[in-house]
Amino acid sequence: MLAGCAAFRQFPAPGDSTEQVIAKMGHPNAVYSEGSGQQFEYTAQPMGEFCWMAHMGPDGRLLKFEQVLTGAKFATIPLGRASKDDVLRTIGHPAETSTLPRQGYEVWSYHYLENDVWYSMMNVMFDQAGIVQRLLNQPDPRYIDRGDRNR
Repeated sequence: MLAGCAAFRQFPAPGDSTEQVIAKMGHPNAVYSEGSGQQFEYTAQPMGEFCWMAHMGPDGRLLKFEQVLTGAKFATIPLGRASKDDVLRTIGHPAETSTLPRQGYEVWSYHYLENDVWYSMMNVMFDQAGIVQRLLNQPDPRYIDRGDRNR
């Protein structure tokens, strides 16, 4: 895991070639087609709170590099319309998945820093057809003091 973090020495800049992006960030966790270009996912999930997306143009040059685990980006996910593929392309792979059998939901959970400050978890809930029905934000359970530290 530490070797993966060491690869994030210098972030790519707009105009960088595909080779330069990979030299700076390493090989992406996932690659998506995006029009006539590509999108590279660089996630720090499940342990970190970040996921970067590199949007590559048809000429193989970086158009935009963004951190996507943010409240603003979560707000772009349309309830009742977004599919699992849409979510992957928007915010990347989750830290963990679970189910809520009574509600019939599959839940994808993402660790992130709310407002770049608070350790939080965003839960994206899909119905049985794989369409987003709810987003639920909560404090990240990894950082909640359960009162049992001295036991």
